[in-house]
Amino acid sequence: MSETYPYEYYVDIVTKRYFDGVDNKRLDQILDCFHADAVLKEMTSDTTHAGRDTGIKGMFERLIVDNDRVWHGNFVHTVDVEGEAICSQFSVEVEATALRLGTLRYENCNRFYLKDGKFTEVFVYMSGQNLLT
Repeated sequence: MSETYPYEYYVDIVTKRYFDGVDNKRLDQILDCFHADAVLKEMTSDTTHAGRDTGIKGMFERLIVDNDRVWHGNFVHTVDVEGEAICSQFSVEVEATALRLGTLRYENCNRFYLKDGKFTEVFVYMSGQNLLT
């Protein structure tokens, strides 16, 4: 049976570890949130990235290189401690000058499933163009 983590743990891993890593382009910090066999699926475009050190890592490497700035904020969380899950709604701003897209704004929602304190599955619902290719 998995260890039980408090409500605050789920908010912390999502905001202070995962999204902080994305916003500050810290790949190791991002990947440390995932189990080795984790899956991240961008639901809106049906794109799947499997494996922390392969598919997920490659996706974040491209996101970091392709975008000058990424910011996540205005979080609203719903935590299911017993189910080891958290649903997070948030705003996103991306400056994608390398892709000649300018500044993009999104209102997104992610569903994170955890085991032993790390992500096993992440489901991403994006309001605009999929940048997680």
